[in-house]
Amino acid sequence: MFFDEIATFGGFYFIGIGGVSMSALARLLHDRGAKVRGSDDTGSELTSKLCACGIPVHIGSGEKITEETVVYTGAIAEGHPQLKAARDAKKRLIGRAELLGMVASSFPHVLSVAGCHGKTTTSSMLAHIFLRGERPFTSHIGGEDLALGNYTSTGGDYFITEACEFKRSFLSLRSELAVILNCDRDHTDCYLSQEELTGAYRAFAANSQRVIVNADDLVARKIPHALSFGLYAGDIRAENFRSVGEKYSFTVTERGIPVIRVRLSVVGKVHVYNALAAYSAARLYGFTAEEIARGLENFKGVKRRFELVGTLCGAPVVCDYAHHPREIAATLETARRLSEGAVRVVFQPHTYTRTRDLMEGFVQALRTAENPIIYKTYAAREPFDPAGSAVALAGRIAGARYSQTPEQLLRRLKKDIGEGDMVLALGAGNIYDVMRGLTESGSADG
Repeated sequence: MFFDEIATFGGFYFIGIGGVSMSALARLLHDRGAKVRGSDDTGSELTSKLCACGIPVHIGSGEKITEETVVYTGAIAEGHPQLKAARDAKKRLIGRAELLGMVASSFPHVLSVAGCHGKTTTSSMLAHIFLRGERPFTSHIGGEDLALGNYTSTGGDYFITEACEFKRSFLSLRSELAVILNCDRDHTDCYLSQEELTGAYRAFAANSQRVIVNADDLVARKIPHALSFGLYAGDIRAENFRSVGEKYSFTVTERGIPVIRVRLSVVGKVHVYNALAAYSAARLYGFTAEEIARGLENFKGVKRRFELVGTLCGAPVVCDYAHHPREIAATLETARRLSEGAVRVVFQPHTYTRTRDLMEGFVQALRTAENPIIYKTYAAREPFDPAGSAVALAGRIAGARYSQTPEQLLRRLKKDIGEGDMVLALGAGNIYDVMRGLTESGSADG
């Protein structure tokens, strides 16, 4: 068992410790008695939380690593000075995905949630269900639940984790129960075709004892499974929808039999799918329908998922992590139903390969917005590619404008915003921090 041998690793140093998954893993090891510290390029709320928990964080890449084990993420460049020094010193190097697999192997019950979108919300919903049902669990979430954050531990019986498909990292997990929310094409820098991506999901499922799939997803439903969910097909379904302020309630049916009424506390119909997935997993673990319904009701949302971050020129500013065409379309639909006026869309593309390879999908999703603003691409790990740039995307959408700086973005928004409008900022990059800066300081007038 990994936890039983944790003292033999000679301490853990995390390069990129401020990442949402890395910080959760760092806290988990720290709680298990391991010596943990790390570094990150920039400080953040997550690094502040780590320091408050007693985990030292160095900002920058100049600190000497004295620990015997070094943990790093795929976002760390091979030439990173600390990683290079650790390799030269022949320290034990462990990738983030490998560490996650090692951690998971120490729990009797492992519940993994995979899919192109919805992982964070579904994992968070499950954490609230387990809290309501008083089952001892530990959660590793790829986002920040508004109440629980990215890491919660009430015991060591169950491990709830996101299972990320990027670079096939979810293949490091051996799950007792796996949930596959959807298999939409994504991460085209890793998967050259939909067939490759589907093969990875099938391999992930094969590593699991039992599998739950979304029966409305044409790819996912073909993967061998024990249970399925959906709005139009599946063993577990939602019927008799009602919506108040885009917060949905519905009746859950199990193989056609009405069981219980569920009322969600978050906006957006897309969350009905996430709730059905969490419901299905919890039922297989023996939770009552009442425990599940109350847990789902207690879930109040995740940071950067349709989060109101402030106002600008009197208009509410909502930020959402949507960075895939299907997510954009769903979030824009929700915003339109909630806004009295126009929805002023700001979209920041995330990586050049995704933008280039899914260009038609982005164009289709964004062309319905009124004069959207395309903010400069968040490149992440990738070199510049003009075919997948924000400029290229803006040029394909009638009325779209490109903005390079926060000052340009603010000037355009001030000209656009009218009475009753909503600003909807979409993307998985730094657009969240940009928009928070504009709404909070109001000083970037350009």
